[in-house]
Amino acid sequence: MTLLTPEQFAAAQKANLDTLFGLTTKAFEGVEKLVELNLQVVKSTLAESQENAQRALSVKDAQELLSLQASLTQPVAEKMLSYGRHVYEIVSATQGEFTRVAEAQLEEQNKKVQALVDNVAKNAPAGSETAVAVMKSAITAANTTYETVHKATRQAVEIAESNFNAAATAASKAATQAAAQASRSVKKAV
Repeated sequence: MTLLTPEQFAAAQKANLDTLFGLTTKAFEGVEKLVELNLQVVKSTLAESQENAQRALSVKDAQELLSLQASLTQPVAEKMLSYGRHVYEIVSATQGEFTRVAEAQLEEQNKKVQALVDNVAKNAPAGSETAVAVMKSAITAANTTYETVHKATRQAVEIAESNFNAAATAASKAATQAAAQASRSVKKAV
């Protein structure tokens, strides 16, 4: 009994190469998006730095300088949070594609293993029912374990996303409060 014919082996190798190149393409798309995002950040940061330097040079006294500094605090914090969100979205989308492909590959492998087990069971000699049952039980246990780990991993990812969003919200509120406090401090000093 042959497990794989040369044609089946060649088809499997072709499918594996297609998957590899597809994932490589997705990884490069993610890197391209990160590079584009970073270029946008550098361009806008340079433009804003020039504008802020011009504004700082035009201040007339220390109070006006303090007021200017206070007005710049919140936008910088918000931009940092926005950048973090964009990076997270790009990485999550790329990771999601890898996960989708891995799940599809695993499902396909499970079908092939199940077909193999069924084939072995059909062609097994008399008296080997116990061995076939043990093999089926082991495969079922492995699949159950994988499903349990997969669900736990998804829950961990969901919790991490929730924590990231909560931290981003808290940081945004803290930046707003800090800017408001700085503005109040400047007004009191004036």
